Amino acid sequence: MRRQHLFHILCACACGAATLAVAATFAAAQGRGETYAADAAVKRPNGTTASAKLTATIETFATDADRDALIAAVGKGGTAARDLLASRKDAGSIQVGATKTPVKYAYARTTGSGRLITLVTAQPIHFVGGDLPDAKPKARYDLGLVLLDLAASKPGSGEVAPAAKVKVDAQKAIVTEDYGAEAVRLSNVVRQ
Repeated sequence: MRRQHLFHILCACACGAATLAVAATFAAAQGRGETYAADAAVKRPNGTTASAKLTATIETFATDADRDALIAAVGKGGTAARDLLASRKDAGSIQVGATKTPVKYAYARTTGSGRLITLVTAQPIHFVGGDLPDAKPKARYDLGLVLLDLAASKPGSGEVAPAAKVKVDAQKAIVTEDYGAEAVRLSNVVRQ
């Protein structure tokens, strides 16, 4: 009887330890974020270049179902995509200078040479050229988009559409129209 009781206690302890190990592994995997630093640069209309450091922090990645829901919302037009994104919890952040913008959608896919990460915000990251004296506000440029093209063995590159309109083309690909006349390019994209 005593042996059987001791056996039950040992089994309960082993089960408890296994449960704690699985829970700790799951919690560590959930809490593992990714942070990338990059140099952002854009040519101004007067020929000069503006540059800043960009930091992208990703806490959670979207699923394929999340991607499908976003594409469907973009396809509806209007503010459907922005409204969907605004209702989601933050998936990370984009920081340019002192300004931090919440990321609402982060999606990664494998490419031949590494990974492509798409980050979308439910508000503009910045209006490039919006601070010029003759700049006119433009309606519906209410999302921000960052693409990180990460190579396996060297610093990556990317692009930023700090204030963009989005739509879906016939092939169900997301197409952007940026507020600024020039693209913001990312270089030296490295994981921190």
